[in-house]
Amino acid sequence: MELRAAIRTDAEAESARHQYCCTEKKGFEVGAKMQPASAKWYDRRDFVFIEFCVEDSKDIQVTFEKSKFTFSCLGGVDDLKHQNEVDLFEAIDENESKHKRTDRSVLCCLRKAESGKSWPRLTKEKTKLNWLSVDFNNWKDWEDDSDEELSSFDRFSEMMNDMGGEDDLPEVDGADDEESADSDDDKMPDLE
Repeated sequence: MELRAAIRTDAEAESARHQYCCTEKKGFEVGAKMQPASAKWYDRRDFVFIEFCVEDSKDIQVTFEKSKFTFSCLGGVDDLKHQNEVDLFEAIDENESKHKRTDRSVLCCLRKAESGKSWPRLTKEKTKLNWLSVDFNNWKDWEDDSDEELSSFDRFSEMMNDMGGEDDLPEVDGADDEESADSDDDKMPDLE
């Protein structure tokens, strides 16, 4: 019976320590409600990008560690307290990783320790986090691109930039004629 009481007391003490670490140490008052910020992520050859969707964020604290990432802030009209902690899929270069705040979100750019290695997920464990989703608008399957294809794309982009804007387009005879005959207006043969 005494053993159960001692275990329960240790568990309660650990819970209290966790509550203190998650609030007081991060600059938030004790007893404040914490919730994770919703986020989207995508993978690139040298970086992993995470965008935390928190409007009007302030008191932003971002900690980059080799295999762990922590984000916290106050946000929204009600100054909700947000905190996210992620054990990362692979190691990052914590000195080259950065973040930037906008009015609508906080974008974090994690520099991969090993460039050119794709991340199939953000987290080390295969767990579904309800606050995290893939940013399909920015996702690109870059690992299938060969160096030759990338250099061809770079040459194509450079060529397009050298071509100039719309004002430099040559005039085509009859392009502005509103009365020019349209091939769709020709009489169609009767169907039998």
